[in-house]
Amino acid sequence: MAADTFRCYLVTKDESGKAHAAVAQKTLADLPAGEVLIRVAYSSLNYKDGLSASGSVGVTRKYPHVPGIDAAGAVAESTAAEFRAGDEVLVTGYDLGQNTWGGFSEYVRVPAAWVVPLPAALSLRESMIYGTAGFTAAQSVAALAAHGIEPGQGEVLVTGASGGVGSLAVALLSKQGYRVTASSGKASAHDLLKLAGAAQIISRDEVNDQSGKPLLPTRYAGAVDTVGGNTLSTVVRSLARGGCVAACGLVGGTDLKLTVYPFLLRGVDLAGIDSAECPMATRRRLWQRLATDWKPACLAQLAMEADFGQLPARIEQILAGQVAGRVVVKPTGG
Repeated sequence: MAADTFRCYLVTKDESGKAHAAVAQKTLADLPAGEVLIRVAYSSLNYKDGLSASGSVGVTRKYPHVPGIDAAGAVAESTAAEFRAGDEVLVTGYDLGQNTWGGFSEYVRVPAAWVVPLPAALSLRESMIYGTAGFTAAQSVAALAAHGIEPGQGEVLVTGASGGVGSLAVALLSKQGYRVTASSGKASAHDLLKLAGAAQIISRDEVNDQSGKPLLPTRYAGAVDTVGGNTLSTVVRSLARGGCVAACGLVGGTDLKLTVYPFLLRGVDLAGIDSAECPMATRRRLWQRLATDWKPACLAQLAMEADFGQLPARIEQILAGQVAGRVVVKPTGG
């Protein structure tokens, strides 16, 4: 039985357009339409959530708004035949937390087409240690494998490795036997990256070539790039023959300055990763892998926890690039 009222982390804007966040009381009638009502046990904090909570119209068009692009919990009510009250489920991507009421709430109501049954070997908390970041990392790892990049073939680079996607990409790749080189600008994150399985850690400056050369000496068999911009350009130009980079980030810029030489002379591939609209069949398959043979032993150690009262500080930190690993959000406190 769902509660009559519940708490959420509500972001509003004043007349000047400045965003303000506070814990608010709402009723189930305030939630958007959808077939599945979920009592949220955990959410997670992603960079996109930080932007939404700060009033970014590039992520969220209308306020007041509840951010949180991830949610995991138990079904409270369902009009969809495939879900029953008590089922443990998770939601990542689609429009959750962007322009639809998000996971920083004790309840969410969503379309049944967005809902993934929680795999048996995964806890609700573990699913939110992964969240969108882990799912994106899983898509990236799957893309490398699909392009023929196998363990033992050579170094695999992960850029922006101390962030959520990066740290989980390191852990997933290492779990599967790849030799992972992690690129990071945070010396304080080195212990975390070693725990995740990085064989080598390099400065982000080493993956930011300014020479403008169309090709660089070959170094990497494959890569997961969470940065974009000149970092991605450097990676593409550094790939070995037949290499592949999975591109899933843009914090370093949206422009990509390249010639066709890496593609024509080395036969490299650039694989774009879209986690929000990933087809459900692929989504379920990857979540099953994350729950079983891809699950890192260090998963729990890659995350910290925050309640609603601690969210403002964590949001400020993630926007400043000061969060290493993952932040699991529990709808308490504040």
